[in-house]
Amino acid sequence: MNRAGLSELDAIIAIARRGTFRAAAIDLAMSTTALSHTVGKLEASLGVRLFNRTTRSVALTEAGKLFVEQVGPALQDIHGALEAVRAKRETLSGTIRINAAPFAARAILSPLVLEFVRRYPDMNVDLVTEGRLIDVVAEGFDLGVRVAGLVPTDMIALPLGRPQRHAIVGSADYFARHERPRVPPDLFNHRCIRVRLPDGSLFRWRFEKDGEAVQIDVQGPLILDEASLARTAVLETIGIGYFMEQSVLADIEAGHLIRVLEDWTPPYPGLSLYYPGRRNLSAGVKAFLALAREMAGRQGTDTVPPV
Repeated sequence: MNRAGLSELDAIIAIARRGTFRAAAIDLAMSTTALSHTVGKLEASLGVRLFNRTTRSVALTEAGKLFVEQVGPALQDIHGALEAVRAKRETLSGTIRINAAPFAARAILSPLVLEFVRRYPDMNVDLVTEGRLIDVVAEGFDLGVRVAGLVPTDMIALPLGRPQRHAIVGSADYFARHERPRVPPDLFNHRCIRVRLPDGSLFRWRFEKDGEAVQIDVQGPLILDEASLARTAVLETIGIGYFMEQSVLADIEAGHLIRVLEDWTPPYPGLSLYYPGRRNLSAGVKAFLALAREMAGRQGTDTVPPV
């Protein structure tokens, strides 16, 4: 049989990771037809089917599972070795894949991501926003960005800046017609904009003061799943909203929104950039982490782990 090339091995791992030929083809920057041909060629060479395919699904066969379990780690080592050699070049190049919550992506875009591509014009950044927390290694990402408390314990975390806060806000017109809440239970007398989480559940508003923690299952006329939509509804005087502070700070400072229950929303650990420590980091990822440390240092963050 012919020896399988790296592109063929990458194709198998990508399909196993993404679950569909279409998604894997996008990751590999090739057509689904070309990807299917690559897989078929390798299967013919091996004399065994690696995937069971239907018009709606793709699943690994027993042989395919064995192949991925044994080839996957070795393939990571090979790519790590190639990246280590490329790191000897004076000019960094390649692609960094980052998975982040939508608000986290907005927070790092200008100070970190855009600065990185300015400094390293031969580097590319593939920034994917996703509400649900994923396994960045299994999904083929180099880095993740989440609130510190959500970072998996087996990852190395690099704090990105100041602590975060939530803000409960309503429009001036709304509060001209309704008394402002003074304690969290007062929210039961208000129209609130509810938020559906990625897992389908409704978010319960969380508060804390003097060691007392409270969760309120608010009620209201709207259920939304995107912060920008909820902000629009609040600005349109539909009700009160619960946001990350940075999402509505400009509206508060401009007087468009009024903040309430501020003493019930203490700071908590902010965003962290995280990555697996069990594999070699590419030169590009190391440069990105170095810039993140620089940015965090400018914001007065405590000591962060070295790259």
